[in-house]
Amino acid sequence: MRWRELHIEVPYGKTSGQVKTFCPECRDSRHNKRDRSLSCDLSTGMFNCHYCGYSGCAAPKQENWQKPFVNPRPLSSKKPEYKKPKPQSGTGALSEKALKWFKGRGISEEALKALKVTEGQEWMPQKNGNANTVQFNYYHNGELVNTKFRTGDKCFKLVSGAELIPYNLDGIKGTKEAIITEGEIDALSFYTAGRKDVISVPNGANANLTFLDDYIETYFDDKETIYIAVDTDTKGVGLRDELLRRFGVERCKIMNYGEGCKDANEHLIKYGRDSLLKHLNESHEIKVDGVFQVSDFEQSLDALFENGMQRGVLVGHTNFDALCSFETKRLCIVSGIPGSGKSEFIDEIAERLNMRYGWRFAYFSPENAPLAYHASKLIEKFTGKKFSRQTLKYGEYKQVKEHMENNFFFISPPDNFKVDNILEKAKYLVRKKGIKALVIDPYNRLESEQGNRNETLYISELLDKLTNFAQINDVLVVLMAHPTKLQKNKDGKIEAPTLYDISGSANFFNKADFGIVVHRKREENYIEVHVQKVKFRHLGEPGVCLFKYNINNGRYTPYDSSAHGNDVNWDNSNHLAKQTQDRMQEAERYSFLDFDAPAEDCPF
Repeated sequence: MRWRELHIEVPYGKTSGQVKTFCPECRDSRHNKRDRSLSCDLSTGMFNCHYCGYSGCAAPKQENWQKPFVNPRPLSSKKPEYKKPKPQSGTGALSEKALKWFKGRGISEEALKALKVTEGQEWMPQKNGNANTVQFNYYHNGELVNTKFRTGDKCFKLVSGAELIPYNLDGIKGTKEAIITEGEIDALSFYTAGRKDVISVPNGANANLTFLDDYIETYFDDKETIYIAVDTDTKGVGLRDELLRRFGVERCKIMNYGEGCKDANEHLIKYGRDSLLKHLNESHEIKVDGVFQVSDFEQSLDALFENGMQRGVLVGHTNFDALCSFETKRLCIVSGIPGSGKSEFIDEIAERLNMRYGWRFAYFSPENAPLAYHASKLIEKFTGKKFSRQTLKYGEYKQVKEHMENNFFFISPPDNFKVDNILEKAKYLVRKKGIKALVIDPYNRLESEQGNRNETLYISELLDKLTNFAQINDVLVVLMAHPTKLQKNKDGKIEAPTLYDISGSANFFNKADFGIVVHRKREENYIEVHVQKVKFRHLGEPGVCLFKYNINNGRYTPYDSSAHGNDVNWDNSNHLAKQTQDRMQEAERYSFLDFDAPAEDCPF
């Protein structure tokens, strides 16, 4: 048998019977590396992995033998299996000391009982031992799905592996309104004041709202008004903006807690229930008529004053990062002559921003059709391996498919390529999936609606529409546009085009926030990336950086043509596996929530 050739470990000297061992295809990419998921029949040589689907036969190859094609386990639409909190020992009832502390914060005993707040001993990693904790229990359809533990000196943790959902989610089912707070204490404050339709985000002022994805339709689509009642500090403003983006400004109201108060509980303590409800009822709507006063964006202005002008997100290539950093609400134009690799460079940006910041992308990219072809190129960038059964393990393939299922979305209408139709579908993905970027590749595949207008006016209006969409929905819009056919210079070479060379209008340069041209130097065998425009100085500056293109995985590697020997540090690592491993290690070390707020005197 060819067990050793296939890197399958079986008991030495044993030639019959059934055994279970480690799968060589998926073990490296799995968190549970002790799981013996590969079943082997030592008599026949047949084997099958019950996790990734890898199977075959270890019997000696016969003449004309071919390894059968085996599909890995298809993607499942079912939700992952989450851990459930362990049953509490004892009654879990709040002690008199804890009740007194909550009363001092204005929280009623009725609210604590209604939201099933409990107390008890729990092992806390920050203390490396057991500690008395107050327990905020998270229910869905009456079933306990998670618990947040809090000590008296503000150490927190959630149940490892449990589902992350909003606190008091059942309290807003079927209601016309909902209040969203930044913490359980604030939610209890509104409940004490008489508003039972209140929830809290589970992870503090974290703008990652992926936990909402499964509940948007059933719990939020029916809401007429959503009150954003988060903290007014810098992190709270970031959370507020992401909530507005996901729910839509047209039905949201922003709560202002008044002078000297940064959250609901602080206002409740200082001014009482009636005042808290009064300020809630006076929450201001987000103006959509285009007229604003400083008070309408005061919190964002204060955050900018506190932190200064910050650079945007970086792709992680130092030569490119020195020239350009991205932020949402912007329009990025990418161009280059055919064969220059401009679409591949857009994919490079998308993959790296997804890995570094969790940005989700939507593509309208008919030139990359069929969709499976485009997905295969993205898989190469994630895994660092050529999209081939000979080079890509089943476990890696399955892992990246599952990742892309929740992070990359493809817009491909059967018969309507009008820009309004594309943007309508992208808006749906903003609300339901939280995409941060929309790629339109290329411009000339959009269905023309020029009519009797001249081309310059038509392009100007289209670019305005894309910019407005980016600003209203807080996304980055990337538009790829081809240049006109360029003439060769006196040396017989085609020089790098500019955004002014894009067919139709100089507005491609004038109206871009970012302007990038990808140009392939064929004889020199490297890629020039020209950052030709960065509208705001704190985000970057014009310049040129060089890359080598990795034909094995489609990645771009920074290149220094003046370096001795012109050595290239090729990156063939699996980005997704490395990130998963890093996050697992971090979670195992710090499986608790970290808050910046100072500790308070507390008896529990």
